[in-house]
Amino acid sequence: MNVGEALLWAARKLVHTAERPHLEAEILLMELRQCDRTTLFAHPEWELDSTQVCRYAEVVHRRAEGTPLPYITGHIEFCGLEFAVTPAVLIPRPETELLVERALDWLQKHPSRRIADIGTGSGCIAVTLAVMQRALHITAGDISAAALTVAQTNARHHDVASRVTCIRADLLAPFSGPLDLILSNPPYVADPEWEQLPDSVRQEPRSALLAGLRGLDLIRRLLSQARRRQAPGGCMLVEIGEKQGNAVQALAQTAFPRACIDVLPDLAGQPRLLEVIST
Repeated sequence: MNVGEALLWAARKLVHTAERPHLEAEILLMELRQCDRTTLFAHPEWELDSTQVCRYAEVVHRRAEGTPLPYITGHIEFCGLEFAVTPAVLIPRPETELLVERALDWLQKHPSRRIADIGTGSGCIAVTLAVMQRALHITAGDISAAALTVAQTNARHHDVASRVTCIRADLLAPFSGPLDLILSNPPYVADPEWEQLPDSVRQEPRSALLAGLRGLDLIRRLLSQARRRQAPGGCMLVEIGEKQGNAVQALAQTAFPRACIDVLPDLAGQPRLLEVIST
C-alpha cells in the first residue's frame, strides 16, 4: 500500500465519524511518517511497509470508532500553540480562545498581581497567557491530579513552568483573596444532555463537562466563592454554554450586585463569556 492508496482507504473509513475525513486521514498519516503535509502530497507513491500499514490501520480504526483525534495524536493547537492532551483532560476548543483574548485585553490595561485559572485541565489558558505575557505569573488549579500532570507538561514544553504554578484545587477553595483576575472554563453541560452529545465528546472526562441538571452547578459555586476573593476592580471571565446567557447573568448579579456584568458573544454570535468586573 502506498501513501495515496492509504489516504483513500482511511478517508472512506472515517466518512461517518469525521467532519473532514480526508484531512484527518492526512493528519494521522503525517503523525505516522513524521512529515508535513507538503512532503506527504509530494510523494503519493511512497510505499508503507507492513509495520506502518498495521499501525496506520490501528489508529484509523480507533478514530472510526469515535476516539477523538487529539487523543490519538496526543496534541492539539490552541491560540497558535501546541498542547499535549490525554483522556484525562478536556480537549481545548476554539471557543475558549475568546476568553484568552479578553484576558489579554484586560491585562494590557490592568497589570495584575494575582491571577487564577480555575479548572485548568490541559493548562491551555494559563500557559498561553504566560507565553504571551512574559512578566505574568499565574496559579492554575484543578481538582484532577492527572489533569495537573498534563498542565505541568505543557508549561514545561513552553518554558513557562517557573511562572505557572499548578495546584490541586476544588474551584477557589484553597485561594485567599484578593485575586485581580479569575479565569475559568468550567463544566457547563447539563446532565440530561449527556446522551445527546457526540460519541467523541462523551469520551472526554465527564467531570470536565457535566454540571448538574441545568449545567450551572459549578458556575454557581464559582461565583459564590469569587464574591469573597475577587479584588476591588478585579475581573472574572468564565466560559458558558450558548443557552446559558440569561441564567448566568442572573446568577452573577445575585453574587455581585454592584459589579459591571456582561455576557459576550463568540464569533457565531452565541453567548459564550461571562465578564464580571467588581467595583
